[in-house]
Amino acid sequence: MTKTTVTQTIVQRVAEFAASVRAKGLPPQLRDDAARRVLDVLGNSLAATGERPAAAVGALVREWGGNGRATAIGSGEKLPDPSAALLNGTLAHSLDFDDTHLPSVLHPSASVVPAALAVAESRGATGAQLLDAIGVGIEITVRLGMAGYDEELGNSVFFEHGLHATAICGALGGAAAAAMLSDVDEAGIADAIGIAASMGSGLLEANRTGGTVKRVHCGWAAHAAVTAAGMARHGITGPPTVLEGRFGFLQAFCGDQAHVDEIVTGLGTDWELPGIFFKPYPCNHFTHAGIDAARRLRARGVDPASIAGLELGAPTAVLRTIGEPREDKIHPKSGYHAAFSGPYTVAAAFLGGGGLGVFHEDFTDEAAADPARLALAAKVTCVPDSRCDEIFPHQFPAVLRARLTDGTEVEERVDVNRGGPGNPLSADELATKFRLNATRVVSADTADRITELTYGLAGLGDLSELTGLLR
Repeated sequence: MTKTTVTQTIVQRVAEFAASVRAKGLPPQLRDDAARRVLDVLGNSLAATGERPAAAVGALVREWGGNGRATAIGSGEKLPDPSAALLNGTLAHSLDFDDTHLPSVLHPSASVVPAALAVAESRGATGAQLLDAIGVGIEITVRLGMAGYDEELGNSVFFEHGLHATAICGALGGAAAAAMLSDVDEAGIADAIGIAASMGSGLLEANRTGGTVKRVHCGWAAHAAVTAAGMARHGITGPPTVLEGRFGFLQAFCGDQAHVDEIVTGLGTDWELPGIFFKPYPCNHFTHAGIDAARRLRARGVDPASIAGLELGAPTAVLRTIGEPREDKIHPKSGYHAAFSGPYTVAAAFLGGGGLGVFHEDFTDEAAADPARLALAAKVTCVPDSRCDEIFPHQFPAVLRARLTDGTEVEERVDVNRGGPGNPLSADELATKFRLNATRVVSADTADRITELTYGLAGLGDLSELTGLLR
């Protein structure tokens, strides 16, 4: 008798990995890291509840109505799972304060955590089950992002095409997490991922010229994730070759530049999760090294009044986001638009700075229209820097050169970003970030209790006390 060899497709291998983690659980260290991601998302979300996109999405999902079983962060009201995921994902990404994976250059937690939290709460999951699903969902998200990273290009192929990999890949990772928390088997997890592959979307033009739609991207990804898992639970199926097929996910988005092996090589043994960067500043990650360089110059005694000109050197690829069009970047249209401006963020680091150095008060519409900040931003010229090009996108480096009115020139170069493995935020800094975010909405005592419950998720039998505090 001839023995037949059965070859798994990529999505089947991914689903097998997810089902295995669901059965065995994540190692304690990875659960701890997943809990830190949850705390970061909750803090960012609470801080964003006063933002206009959140209000708009909140009004929309209330119009939709439905049987509510999942908590809307910031109000405490119960919404249907997909609606809660949409609103909470919008909150999570609204302030651009969510974590970043390098070199894929995407923000995985803002889609995965809201999707998993909505399903976990509505289906009565334990804290440990929630953490396991989040850990797997984030891992899948960033591996899909890495499949679209081209080493020769030195950048994400998604990004080069104007595509928001965060939302596109996040829909699939979120679907895996949501399916793990639903009553589906391993094949159902594969189906959920396959279904979500038809749903993920997002364009990056708002980074360049404004508009608030990008803040909704992670919400829509989380909504798609929950919807896909629900469809799989009710019998909708996905293509078995949805990732690697001729008309599959990677070919459609990345073409011949896709690297499918990045999805499965070392899956389950070599984890990307612990190396994902936390953000110290609520603005586009490409601007962070420039902020740190400006803060260092300020600490060295450089007086903004003495600055005749500033040159911000950055990787060539990021200048499209933080430096172009120049007139828009030196005159941002809003506080949110200012968060994607290299010139403005440098000015804010010199003239403002709260919280961990630059904080939410630096990105209000009023701050973005401040004449002093705009005058200093107008002195900033953004240029490509060859050393930064060599480092990017494994870090988002920058060099800032100041020419002073007395003819002196001073320089600060930042090669390693704060918040990542090479320069991590301490436990105290992460706790401070959460507290500063959360206390914009809740009391300090409530913030401390949320922190305690989140760090103790692995031992919680249900999520009711935690979700009850998210109002």
